[in-house]
Amino acid sequence: MSEQSVNAAPSAAAKLTPREKKWIVYDVGNSAFVLLSTAVVPIYAKSLMPADGNIVSAWGYAQTIASLVIALLMPLLGSIADVQGMKVKFFLGFFGTGVVTCCAMALPLTWLPFLIVYVLATIGLNGSLTFYDSMLVDTTSNERMDKVSSHGYGWGYIGSTVPFILCLVLIFGGPALFGWSTAACTRASFVITAIWWAAFTVPLLTSYRQVHYRATREHTAEAIRGTFSELASTLGKVVRNKPLWMFMIAFFFYIDAVNTVISMSTSYGTQLGIDSTQLVAALLVTQFVAFPSAIAYGRLAGRFGCKPMIMAAVIAYLGIVFFAAFFLRSAVEFWVLAILVGIFQGGIQALSRSYYGKIIPKEHANEYYGLYDIFGKTASILGTFLVATTTSLTGNASLGVLSIAILLAVALVFLTLQKDPTRN
Repeated sequence: MSEQSVNAAPSAAAKLTPREKKWIVYDVGNSAFVLLSTAVVPIYAKSLMPADGNIVSAWGYAQTIASLVIALLMPLLGSIADVQGMKVKFFLGFFGTGVVTCCAMALPLTWLPFLIVYVLATIGLNGSLTFYDSMLVDTTSNERMDKVSSHGYGWGYIGSTVPFILCLVLIFGGPALFGWSTAACTRASFVITAIWWAAFTVPLLTSYRQVHYRATREHTAEAIRGTFSELASTLGKVVRNKPLWMFMIAFFFYIDAVNTVISMSTSYGTQLGIDSTQLVAALLVTQFVAFPSAIAYGRLAGRFGCKPMIMAAVIAYLGIVFFAAFFLRSAVEFWVLAILVGIFQGGIQALSRSYYGKIIPKEHANEYYGLYDIFGKTASILGTFLVATTTSLTGNASLGVLSIAILLAVALVFLTLQKDPTRN
């Protein structure tokens, strides 16, 4: 069911429409928190821990808990959100939770309460992203999804550097300029990031309309009562759709590697003893590299196909994991790793989002993106837990990183065997 068709959208080569741009802007807002979480938060959390504390393990378990909560919630809430008008309400709830707890991260002064608040902020972020991703099918047409999704990630990477640089100036220059401690300046950066995130959400909220839905507001109660049967029906449809479930399994394994590399990179570098300034600067370069790379990936997908470009990124990540496990020992190698990740990270995330949007029923987008999130977030649970546990048991973080290569190899097998339904 839909109130209008999105097939009237301009051609794939046309410029971005105002509606598409306002959808893209949310990536600019939330990516500020993602970047801060990757580059600054692990270092700050480490500073709150005892000298003998292991940030790789603690950070891995924090990410695991946040991912598990989202994986359990999203299928149910996603199905309810496919009711007309509900998607934006759920989006608002998770977005609001994320922004408020991002500010609240400035309050705890010991590491465990801090990580608890961080987990809540991460749940808010990832929950909002599930509904945001499903808004893509309401925003543009199949032919333009690769382009719009890639621009979202691309502008998210470059846009997030603005508040991030401001936060870095405050963290490194604040003690001299304002007489604040470095810790106080870091806490202020959480508030700055929350304000940026909120400001760049306004355009989406003022422009979004849910085009595809499975029930009207008048039938909301009936639709909610039927949510569990709808979920069972959706799972049955997925099982009968071989190209779809093969892609979802492949996605489960390769996005595990991508998310784990992103979320664990700074804690891994910190554990190796790399200077925090070098870590942050290298990850900032990642954002600048990822901006043109993500947009270029969208264009290359139009020429070579979405799935072949995803497979190319999976192969590249195999090389990245081996490099991190065997060669990453100093700041120079971390810079190389950051640049390599920047080249492929945005592309594989953007094309996964758009490829999935092309092969699912549009009127059940949120329900299917809820399943998408189960696979994505459960994969994150596996990856971060694997790295954290292996590191704890062996005392060698490199062995934890190396285990990710197995997951990428499995993903590559399923992608190779899957028949691409978009290439008929």
